[in-house]
Amino acid sequence: MAPLGVMIKGLGAVLLLLAALALPANAATFTMKRGLNLDIWTTWPGEDKWADRDAILPYPEWRKFLTEADLEALKASGFDFLRMPVDPAPFLSAKTVALRDDLYASVLESARMVNRAGLKVVVDLHLIPAGGNRSVGMGEVMADPALFDAYVEVVRKMAATLAGEDPSKIAFEPMNEPVVDCDADNTHSWPDKLQRLYAAARASATKLTLVLSGGCYASAEALSKVDPAAIADDNVIWTFHSYDPFLLTHQGATWAGDFIPYVTGLPYPLTAVPRSELDATLDIIRARIKAEAPWARRNGLLTYLDEQVALVDSDEKLLEILDAPFSKVEAWAKANGIKPENITLGEFGMIRQEYGNPHVMPARYRAAYARDMIARAEAHGFSWSLWGYGGAFGVVEAFEGKKAEPDVLEMVRKLAK
Repeated sequence: MAPLGVMIKGLGAVLLLLAALALPANAATFTMKRGLNLDIWTTWPGEDKWADRDAILPYPEWRKFLTEADLEALKASGFDFLRMPVDPAPFLSAKTVALRDDLYASVLESARMVNRAGLKVVVDLHLIPAGGNRSVGMGEVMADPALFDAYVEVVRKMAATLAGEDPSKIAFEPMNEPVVDCDADNTHSWPDKLQRLYAAARASATKLTLVLSGGCYASAEALSKVDPAAIADDNVIWTFHSYDPFLLTHQGATWAGDFIPYVTGLPYPLTAVPRSELDATLDIIRARIKAEAPWARRNGLLTYLDEQVALVDSDEKLLEILDAPFSKVEAWAKANGIKPENITLGEFGMIRQEYGNPHVMPARYRAAYARDMIARAEAHGFSWSLWGYGGAFGVVEAFEGKKAEPDVLEMVRKLAK
């Protein structure tokens, strides 16, 4: 039998948790409307240098480049919150043991920096694939039970780090785009994992709003399979991501499968140019596939191109594709008594330029796509956050600190007026 003092302490913790959960029905402490994703940690040196304080701190990476004035400019552009990706891989690496507390403290200071600029912030633990200069990524965390246990502890510690902040200004997302339960074999490992992540976060942070998703890359389809009754907590915002139609939003992305790298030059929407011009662009793409794709894949890729184009080659078909995830999530929310303000479109966007590819997507197409997606989110009463600040999908910056075309930001500014 445990000592009486321990029992009383444990009972007190339980009562505290229950009190924190006793919120008005369907009420989340954190509210948001229009947001932008900051950059993910992609350009740090290899894991062999993660023990170097000067290399890895401050954390996340954007702290080395952005000032509070830059963040204040985002507020002036019409955003009310930022989604702040934090790569948890360093927290799982033996290289950072001596710096671990400093890493957590730096994430907290980064969130406070966003708040000081007048913006709310969602702290997003954002695993990316392993490889190259890093040994741990989404695949390893999902496949290795011991590593997932370690990840759960990172969630617990990060939640504890954020727990003392104003819950109206900071929310916590314990995992971005879980890559699990996507296969047709009907495996269902995400509900258990979601429960564990939720429990770890909530045990450490009783007042913070938690941002939770379905499995399979946080898709609308995956969210519709989540039973929210299994998480008896009204202080939750549910999230989904959509980059549909992928044919148009990810043109030239070399990391997105063996088809889309050959696709560049398509307008948004496809009807934005005369059919003869569209056909000429498609012929260039077909020629590229025939010249560069592996021989065994060419016919399949050519057929797939025609199939994907046929899905969006009229305005009516395109709108159906755009609407589908929103309709799916809305139906799920209504069936489960979830208010629209407790749902967010956590990521969407259109590529500007793939790394190393000379093709730049015309800014007017990117603005048109963002406007169409925002219109759908706001019509459903959902908040949203664009991907992202800089890099391949940058709406503020392109590469090497150069500014992106202003079209997308100008569109957001007009919404705020």
